[in-house]
Amino acid sequence: MTDSAAPITLDADALRAIGWPLADGDGDSAAFADWQALLAQHPQARPARVIEQHRTGYVVASGPDDGFGVESLPEWTRPLGYRSGRTEDRPGVGDWLLVEGEGNAAKAVALLPRRSAIKRAAAGEHYKQQLIAANVDVAFVVSGLDGDFNPRRLERYLLLVHGSGATPVIVLTKADEAGDAAVAMAREALADLLEGVDVVAVNARDIASVAQLDRWLGPGATAVLVGSSGAGKSTLTNSLLGIERMKTASVRENDSRGRHTTTHRALLPLPRGGCLIDTPGMRELKPTGEEAVADTFADIEALTAECRFRDCAHEAEPGCAVRAAIESGALAPQRLASYRKLAGEVAGAADRLASRQQQKAESRPGARPSGKRPDPRSGRR
Repeated sequence: MTDSAAPITLDADALRAIGWPLADGDGDSAAFADWQALLAQHPQARPARVIEQHRTGYVVASGPDDGFGVESLPEWTRPLGYRSGRTEDRPGVGDWLLVEGEGNAAKAVALLPRRSAIKRAAAGEHYKQQLIAANVDVAFVVSGLDGDFNPRRLERYLLLVHGSGATPVIVLTKADEAGDAAVAMAREALADLLEGVDVVAVNARDIASVAQLDRWLGPGATAVLVGSSGAGKSTLTNSLLGIERMKTASVRENDSRGRHTTTHRALLPLPRGGCLIDTPGMRELKPTGEEAVADTFADIEALTAECRFRDCAHEAEPGCAVRAAIESGALAPQRLASYRKLAGEVAGAADRLASRQQQKAESRPGARPSGKRPDPRSGRR
């Protein structure tokens, strides 16, 4: 291969079917300058999207029907003792790579910058981020209208989605089983969460009911399903696909908790346009420290601005607008408790992120210890 070789011609229709954001009427250029620059640097490479991620590697595709394995870049692996690799810097489902070669010789040469990224902090005492999905336009936060329904858990999901670059939409499944009264009660229970967030109640087994989600799934759009096991994500995926592709299982009757039927993240092109990322159920949702709590608790932030004292702790201070809202019934005490808990978790995660960034900076060749702790706010958006 030489620099003068003719660049690869992109198949606009095939790429758009798996979410490539092409400009209208333009079949061979990305919508973003940084993507265009990388394409120009690798004229013999073609874009391919990560559609599956496994422990042993990636499956990528350049169209809706051509999944193939790809050789990873060395920095995406971390052999024993290699400390500079970071899991959040490795490709995940939804990422776009530039790939050279065909068949078994195909290898990745670059990771295109992400337009959006939904992440959580991984379990364990050491700070580490886990990518849930990349380059997503909308996140369907799925909750069943049974024992799975939990407004406090939905707040956690919204905290992760807000600021990621994706639009959150709450999808309430099992509406057919719960009935109209349960749907109305759920909407009332979520009233505080819903500023700027759409809520859609569906029968996940009914294609006509699921069609309510079509307005977020146009050509070139990418959606991700997130929610706990048993919420109905796989059933919803099957209805959107129009085929029984994803394995489903019933929930336990005693507590409505489901079993993991999706074992790995996968990106699936949809027949009506757009594509969908299905994810395994998540029972632990730890913030990364980059979240903006105000995005999820805009109601409390607005009340705080009306408090008499700027540093009001919302306890027994005179002129506290937050306590007044609770006493009048305008704000649920559980909402304030959740706000405090999540704000504390985000602040703690931001401290751990800042410490990690400092350690990384000081581990570089020639770096000298700073002698002071970085501002924890530096890790926030």
